[in-house]
Amino acid sequence: MAASAGVSSDLVWDFAIGLAVIAAMIVVWVWRKGRRLPGEHVFAASRWTRGNHLFPTQVVLTPSSITLFKPQWIGKLEESIHMTHVASIKIDTNLMFANVVIESSGGQDPIVCHGHSKQDAVRMKDLIEQFQGAFYRKTQ
Repeated sequence: MAASAGVSSDLVWDFAIGLAVIAAMIVVWVWRKGRRLPGEHVFAASRWTRGNHLFPTQVVLTPSSITLFKPQWIGKLEESIHMTHVASIKIDTNLMFANVVIESSGGQDPIVCHGHSKQDAVRMKDLIEQFQGAFYRKTQ
C-alpha cells in the first residue's frame, strides 16, 4: 500500500510539472505575439480594451502606407492602405480611450482600431495628414 501511495504522488507531481510547463509556454507565446513591432511610428492599443487583452492591435504609419496588425493565436490579420487612398479619418473618443476609423477612397472596408489613447489617436491623424501633404507636395 505504501508503494501505491508513492506512485500516485509521483504521478501528481509529474502532472503538476506538465501543467506548469504548458502554462509557461502559453505565457511566452502570448508575450511574443503581443510585443511591439519595430518602427518609428507604431501605435499599440491598450490591453485594457475589448479585443486587445491578449494580443493588442498595432498601427504602423509610414510615409507611404498605413498598416493594421492584429495578432491571432495562429498567424495574424494585416490590413494596409496606401497613403494616397486615405479618404477620411474619424476619431471616436470615449471616457479613457479612442477608436480610430480610417476610410479608403476605394470604398472598401475601413481600417478600424479600438483602444488607443486619445493622444495616440490625434497623433495618428496628424501624421497621416502630414505624410499626405508631403506626398502631394512632392508630386507637384
